[in-house]
Amino acid sequence: MSALWTSAEAESATLGKASRPFAVNGLSIDTRTLKEGDLYVAVKGDNRDGHDFVRAAFKAKAAAALVSRRPEGLTLDGADGALLTVANTQRALEDLACAARARSDAKIVAVTGSAGKTTTKEMLRLAFGALGPTHASSGSLNNHWGVPLSLASLSREAAFGVFEIGMNHFGEIHALVPFVRPHVALVTTVAPAHLEFFGTCEAIADAKSEIFEGVAPGGAALIPADNPYAERLIARAKQCHVARVLTFGGKPGSDALLLAYDESGEGARIKADIIGQPVEFRIGAPGRHIAAKALGALLSVAAADGDVLNAAAALKEFTALKGRGARFVAGGVEVIDESYNANPASMAAALALLGRAEGRRIAVLGDMLEMGPDAPAHHAGLAAAVEAERVDLVFLCGPLMKALWDVLPAQQRAAYAPNSTVLAPGVVSTLKVGDTVLVKGSNGSRMSVIIEALKARTG
Repeated sequence: MSALWTSAEAESATLGKASRPFAVNGLSIDTRTLKEGDLYVAVKGDNRDGHDFVRAAFKAKAAAALVSRRPEGLTLDGADGALLTVANTQRALEDLACAARARSDAKIVAVTGSAGKTTTKEMLRLAFGALGPTHASSGSLNNHWGVPLSLASLSREAAFGVFEIGMNHFGEIHALVPFVRPHVALVTTVAPAHLEFFGTCEAIADAKSEIFEGVAPGGAALIPADNPYAERLIARAKQCHVARVLTFGGKPGSDALLLAYDESGEGARIKADIIGQPVEFRIGAPGRHIAAKALGALLSVAAADGDVLNAAAALKEFTALKGRGARFVAGGVEVIDESYNANPASMAAALALLGRAEGRRIAVLGDMLEMGPDAPAHHAGLAAAVEAERVDLVFLCGPLMKALWDVLPAQQRAAYAPNSTVLAPGVVSTLKVGDTVLVKGSNGSRMSVIIEALKARTG
């Protein structure tokens, strides 16, 4: 495989100046995850300046560093490592992203949504990976650094590229999607998330629909048919003159239609119709919300003129991600780790998974953040799902979850605490062999503290 970037290519893209010739195999903005041979990009954040870590990058065997100034302490002769000096490192990163997209012949898919972006992206990685060399965003790199970094890392040999685009304010997707210029733009769902910044779900739908503005000529917009805001998304896609508008879900008439769902063990068997093609496949994670994301992934393959049957077969390798539904057993207790993020829709989906468990069903829930002035009502509203899924005990933490605590029946109340650290010991001491426990909350609620406490449980 050829180098990702040579110094000459990087100079041309960024209008920068290299201190000496170099070739790099990847890009990084974090010295903790940097790989040997990477180009370290010294971006400046609100609290840290990447230039302060250039020496650490070279110690980690970076091949070169992209900088806007020579960091203090580095030798003038370049003995510490090659420098590519540019006017502004954020702009230079974006320049590399644009150049990578321009030179690529890959079919490009972009994903956004109120929930399930990273899960869908990983399904797309598997599905397209069965068809040819596929590049996909790492982790949740979906912001103003992550999107250009992921795109600039697109190899010239890739046949497919998959990129996640996130936002929590208007205009953020609008600013990022022109770099990606996807052939397929997929919205996973629209749900009450970031209401603090938007006010209504209609506004969230409009912000998510910014992804359609960058769709390449002849491309497709993929929309969840079962979502209450599907028609609004369709209208926005048409306003953007997207050539093809396709839908997926259980609603009759969907282009990717769920025909049957049979949960078994740690996964499910799914029957679907993908634009007229019957497909049966297995996926290695349970939940109808997971099935919906799989339909979206296969519809993306169809929209990109890929082999849907081979892509579907690859989804048997998908398993739920850490913090997004991954399961493990600790001391005879099954744990569902949903600790990464939360909004009312994803809470309901996670509680539905808990509701299928044998033995005692225990929910450990933390605050859903950025929910706006109606946040207490959204938290209290979870009581209906708790009741419907026959949850036996509920542990809650955070000031917003007090609203749910106040409306729960006494027999379901296990414990309430101001934060996850205080709550953790009570959760661990209450569990018995055969229990199933769901741990979920926004990342800022630090529900991972509960997860780590459960992993340390031995009996």
